[in-house]
Formats: sequence, C-alpha cells, structure tokens
Amino acid sequence: MPLCVQQVTTIYVDKDIVVVDKPSGLLSVPGKNPLNKDCLITRVQQQYADAQIVHRLDMDTSGVMVLARGKANLSALSRQFQERQIQKHYLAWVYGVLQEDAGEVNLPLRCDWPNRPKQMVDHELGKPSLTRFEVLSRKPELFQTRVLLKPVTGRSHQLRVHMAELGHPISGCEFYAHPMALAQAQRLQLHAWKLSLRHPSTGAMQTHAAPTIF
Repeated sequence: MPLCVQQVTTIYVDKDIVVVDKPSGLLSVPGKNPLNKDCLITRVQQQYADAQIVHRLDMDTSGVMVLARGKANLSALSRQFQERQIQKHYLAWVYGVLQEDAGEVNLPLRCDWPNRPKQMVDHELGKPSLTRFEVLSRKPELFQTRVLLKPVTGRSHQLRVHMAELGHPISGCEFYAHPMALAQAQRLQLHAWKLSLRHPSTGAMQTHAAPTIF
C-alpha cells in the first residue's frame, strides 16, 4: 500500500477531544500487514499522545473524525456513538441522476464473509441499517448527482452499499461501483463533512466540519 503523503489537519483540540480531517488513502488504525502501520491514530499520537480512536472512516473516505483524550472521554464519546446521538453528514457524488429530491434506504447489512471486507444486504441475518439522503445538485451531462448522506446507523460500508442498492453507486468506489461508476473518479467520492456531538466534559453541543473538497 503506498504511503499517504497528505497531512492530517487538526480542526479543533482541547484537553478532552481532538477533531481532525483525515485524508483519503490513510487508514484510521494500523493494518495487519507490517507495511500498513502508517495510519491516522499513529500520526495524531505523535502530537497528542493520549488520543484514542472512538470511531473510524474507511481508508478511501476523507473527512472529519473525533478522537478522545483519556479513558473517561473515550467512554463518554463511545456511548454517544452507540446510542446514535452523534449526527454525521457526508457529501458524495454518485452515478446517475437521482429523480427524488430526498429519501431513505432502509436495508439490513452484514459482512459478506467470502469477500471481506465487502458487506451485503441480508433480510434474515443483517443488522438494521438506515441512511437518509438529500440531492444537492445534478449534473446530467456527466451522469452524476451530488448528495448529502445522513447515516442513522453506522454499519461498515453502509453508505456505499445503500447507494449501490439504490442504483446509484458512489463514483470511484472500487468495492460496489460498476465499471462506468468506478471510472467517474480516481478516488472514492465520499467525504465526511460534518460531525455533531455533545462535548464529553461540558455537555455542550458542538458541530465540527472538514473543508469540502468536492
């Protein structure tokens, strides 16, 4: 895996949390292969040694992530994720022209074990998974639509699978896009734009955003 040369940018930091902008092409945590030790948490801990991973973004997904500083803050933030109190907004370009201005995809997901890390829809064994979407703009001449994605649940590859099942795979997605959608971009067109959370110490609501890149 090539080294990700883009830097991790700090968006916000205090004694309890660190919020960063993860570049595409960087793992959130170390991979199993010894060559894959370069990752977001390793880089952040070089500056903030007490930073700990609370959630992850796929390697190909860019955008905002929050890290906890210390065990107490890790527990508090993890609880918010588990109880679905964290609001997440993603931006994406998808293949095709969506006709609906807004909607939702409610399809249960589970791991496609023979083809890991891919996920699949399974109405018997899958875990409940819900994604809401809004159309931001359409480019019929490029056969693409820019959408705002709001996952209610946080399953692995949820946004990728749900949009593919809708018939509009995310452009540049190597796992779920057909050849025409894959060819629309050199990287996955998925960006974690905004993250809203309750500060683990003050209890105040905070919204942090990573600069939009597409």
